[in-house]
Amino acid sequence: MPNTDSLPPRPSRAAAVMTRLAQARAALAGQVDRSVDAVLGDDVLARLASATVGESESGVDPFGFDPQVVRYAMLVARVLYRDWFRAEVQGIENVPDGRVLLVSNHSGQIPLDGLAIACALLLDREKPRFVRSMVEKWSATLPFVSLFFARVGQIVGVPENCQRLLEREEPILVFPEGSRGISKPFSDRYKLTPFGLGFMRLALATRSPIVPVAVVGAEEQYVSLANLKRLARLTGAPAFPVIPQLLLPGGFLPLPVKYRLRFGEPMHFTGDPDDEDAVIEEKVWAVRSAVQSMVNRGLKERSGIFR
Repeated sequence: MPNTDSLPPRPSRAAAVMTRLAQARAALAGQVDRSVDAVLGDDVLARLASATVGESESGVDPFGFDPQVVRYAMLVARVLYRDWFRAEVQGIENVPDGRVLLVSNHSGQIPLDGLAIACALLLDREKPRFVRSMVEKWSATLPFVSLFFARVGQIVGVPENCQRLLEREEPILVFPEGSRGISKPFSDRYKLTPFGLGFMRLALATRSPIVPVAVVGAEEQYVSLANLKRLARLTGAPAFPVIPQLLLPGGFLPLPVKYRLRFGEPMHFTGDPDDEDAVIEEKVWAVRSAVQSMVNRGLKERSGIFR
């Protein structure tokens, strides 16, 4: 009789099934990746590759950024940016290489203005850049949303995170109005709320230029009639807007307004980041005035909300 002790053990039926499942999963993932690449096209893929930053050996950087997730997100982001909002960009050449703070007005109930600015730097700048947005601390408490934000490179807006990224020569997108800006009622559209001071202290500490950014169009994508502050406090959310269109079929889609983005010339500031608030406020006022002026100009130039 043959000596069976020297033969390798036969794999169990369960192990064989698991192996076949793993092979099928890998084949499906490969097919999905090829389909995604075909839809995005060579130009977008090249831009994503040249703009990708902060990767580690595992493919995910210390802040959770994952280039693979960004590729999938771009399928939707590009359609919104190019086809739904038909974004028009001016002054993108004003965004320099190296560290920079992009400071923008904030509006629209959900941060699609941030998505549009990120797409502008990826798709319309001659040398594409990947921008990190500072998001509300509240977003870190949301299941799935917090993980997705991290995977597409967004960061919780604390100074330590931003300073590390600026020191790595990355661009940071800041909305100094915070939740006050994004939750404005329709009657207050395009009226900037007071800016926080943190971004200016950060710019001074890291010697980063500031590029003012104006977004026109987002205020009309969701028409908010009021902000129920008591309900917001009860739910722990920064705002609880009343948006009648959400009650209509398909109302969760933003209205197909036309986005207009304008990037101003870089502003440079010097001084002590630990100066008193009154000193910092003067510098912040200059940036806020620049953004408001650009917003006003964009409103004058447009001929309608949807064109």
